[in-house]
Amino acid sequence: MAREVIDFLDLRPGYNIIDGTVGAAGHARRILEEIIPGGKLIGIDRDKKILEIAESRLADFKGSFILKQENFRNLDVVLDSIKIKKINGALFDLGVSSFQLDSAARGFSFNVDGPLDMRMGEGGKTAADLVNGLSAEELADIIYRFGDERYSRRIAQAIVRARRQEKIETTGQLEGIVFRAFPKGASRQKIHPATRTFQALRIAVNDELAALEEGIVKAIDLIGSGARICVISFHSLEDRIVKNVFRESAKTGILKIITKKPVEASEEEIRVNPRSRSAKLRVALKI
Repeated sequence: MAREVIDFLDLRPGYNIIDGTVGAAGHARRILEEIIPGGKLIGIDRDKKILEIAESRLADFKGSFILKQENFRNLDVVLDSIKIKKINGALFDLGVSSFQLDSAARGFSFNVDGPLDMRMGEGGKTAADLVNGLSAEELADIIYRFGDERYSRRIAQAIVRARRQEKIETTGQLEGIVFRAFPKGASRQKIHPATRTFQALRIAVNDELAALEEGIVKAIDLIGSGARICVISFHSLEDRIVKNVFRESAKTGILKIITKKPVEASEEEIRVNPRSRSAKLRVALKI
């Protein structure tokens, strides 16, 4: 949704823009084309390898961007460290990047067998730590709350039974356990039976929902009057947080909501990028 983001941000040369989830710099390049000369893009990402890719892709804009390995919930710390106070807009493109999904070493996807990690950054507990260490009740709670999985208890109990036999260390192991936990016939659904469980564990490992709310609230506080904030979410839990934060800020006169309903990807974009099918863009203006 790069075209929509650029249009909604209403960019000008000389603007300073936060890209809270810079990823592989797809949006960042488009933003830089609009804000130079004189502007600065501050790109944040938890993933060191992704930042290396972004830096390479932005090489022809050298001097006009700053990349920081950090959680966007700490964007106030990032801005303070680089002595930038005036911010003219912010973008958050949430979820997992294609590079992360396709990397077997990261363990985000059951389509690629690899270590059961799921960390977007460095340090902290992995998904393997959770599935091997939490009780059935704790696992069921995570899978239900963050995955909206109706069979969360069956899946959690199956995980606990399986780990008694051997430690669950790979995405392939977990995918098989979840698949077999589904009742007969229930596995014949549109999405793979392990989709919601993998999503739930990823959210839990990275504390994504709390970080999202904290990051958006800080961005609203840090952008200047007349600046816009754009957030692209990929599932209902994220979108609900964005909608509620925007709504509460609008009630207190801090924001004006630009998108009364979320903007969705066009059919053309979905054909080119099937992942965009679930994308929802919300935009607000700082008053």
